[in-house]
Amino acid sequence: MAPTRASAARATARARSAAREARRRWRAAAPQQRQTVRLAAVSGALGLVVALVAVTVAGPWDSGQRTAERVRAARLGHGSGTDHTPGRGGAYPMAPQVLAAAGPLPRQGTGEGGPPSGSGSRGGTRPERVPAPTPSALADTLEPLIEDGSLGAVRHASVVDAVTGRQLFARNAKAVSAPASTIKLATAVAALTARGDTYRIATRAVGKGDRVTLVGGGDPTLSRRDLAAMAERTARALDERGVHKVSLGYDTSRYSGTERHVIGPNENLARVTPLMVDEGRADHSHHGPAPRVADPALEAAETFAEELGEEGVTVRGTPEERTAAKGAEKLAVHRSATLGALVERMLTYSDNDLAEALARQTALAQGEPAGFKGAGRAVRHTLEKLGLPVKGARFADGSGLDRSDRASPALLTRLLALAADPDRPRLRPVLTGLPVAGFTGTLDNRYGGERGEPGAGLVRAKTGTLTGVNTLAGTVVDADGRMLAFAFMTTGAPGRDAAHKSLDRLASALANCGCRDSPSAG
Repeated sequence: MAPTRASAARATARARSAAREARRRWRAAAPQQRQTVRLAAVSGALGLVVALVAVTVAGPWDSGQRTAERVRAARLGHGSGTDHTPGRGGAYPMAPQVLAAAGPLPRQGTGEGGPPSGSGSRGGTRPERVPAPTPSALADTLEPLIEDGSLGAVRHASVVDAVTGRQLFARNAKAVSAPASTIKLATAVAALTARGDTYRIATRAVGKGDRVTLVGGGDPTLSRRDLAAMAERTARALDERGVHKVSLGYDTSRYSGTERHVIGPNENLARVTPLMVDEGRADHSHHGPAPRVADPALEAAETFAEELGEEGVTVRGTPEERTAAKGAEKLAVHRSATLGALVERMLTYSDNDLAEALARQTALAQGEPAGFKGAGRAVRHTLEKLGLPVKGARFADGSGLDRSDRASPALLTRLLALAADPDRPRLRPVLTGLPVAGFTGTLDNRYGGERGEPGAGLVRAKTGTLTGVNTLAGTVVDADGRMLAFAFMTTGAPGRDAAHKSLDRLASALANCGCRDSPSAG
């Protein structure tokens, strides 16, 4: 009977806490936000009717993308992309499922190998029977566009056949320059190689006597709800030990070196610490620039203390930073989404906090110190072992915010081609996480207008933007059905928006070009 009362009391306390939080958010909301909520409530039913009619008229949709476009451009399996969900049975889609031109789609129940090869196989055209663009025809299409005056003085590019890895177009492809956020492709491949796509980052609560310590494992996506669940399990474990009053500490020893990125305090990145709640965001947002709390680890510990209090555990004083005691017993653990899902989220939204966390996971797997320098060494070493062209490359961080980062178009296209390799299914989240032009992530508001629309739904690419630096690297399926990987990098562009439009035209040209010489040519 007593456990039932205790459970009911905890449930009541959580309900009251949720109600208090809702009232606090409502009071903190601006008048315009409150009016928006009221209008949304009134118009919700009408909006639903309009949406249903629009969907019926327009045809089948999937996660915001027309099915017809999806089949041609991405042919996703049972999940991934902007939804960040694993495929059936926890396996990510094969490259042929992500982009059909990389090969035939596997039949149900045939496993990773897909259907037998041969003329009788169904589900797609065999890659060797889909003609690749010819270098000369591709150059005729791309060279006039890459000379656009809106691009900077430094312009280099690489286009490769994703099926064979053959170089189809190059413009100083081995030269390195600042990649901005396209360096996240290297971070993603390194982390997936070092840890695997099913790895989960653990946050633990441990205890010894009346000392409880919250130990950060490097999961920036840890939420208040996750901490509440941990607090409930921690309170239950303490109750079994007869402990009801504790001192609380927090352990950030998982990482080493400075917590501050070279850009300093910035809305694009919180202090890099292995313990934080919702990336240290102070505005309840989920992605994009946002104000950050001054000390993410302390804020997480204080949140945990509040949740313990809601569960009937008295926390003496304020949380203090300390290393977990030797011999401390596990009280509760929370595990993040899989590394594959974290990679998808990082690439779709160009999430800098996740990028730095994944770079440090690579360092930890390689036995390097989990700081900026150790992570950079680990990423480089991992890519070298994969045989990738890292000459001249520099990985000063995992996010691309550091202007001293360096990468070549040749490296970026090789990373993408590697992710499309049917023999490397662990790397598939690199493809499924790429934003879709005009639909998802950092490309959701690009490829609009008369000149950009040909690439909408067809181009999947990672963006990269710093002042004067504009890059785009991703994949397309051309008009003949061949999968291509591309990277366009520029430095010194006079204007960001104009440079973006030029890069988008280059990618759109690839997506809509068969680019083969006529039989009579030559």
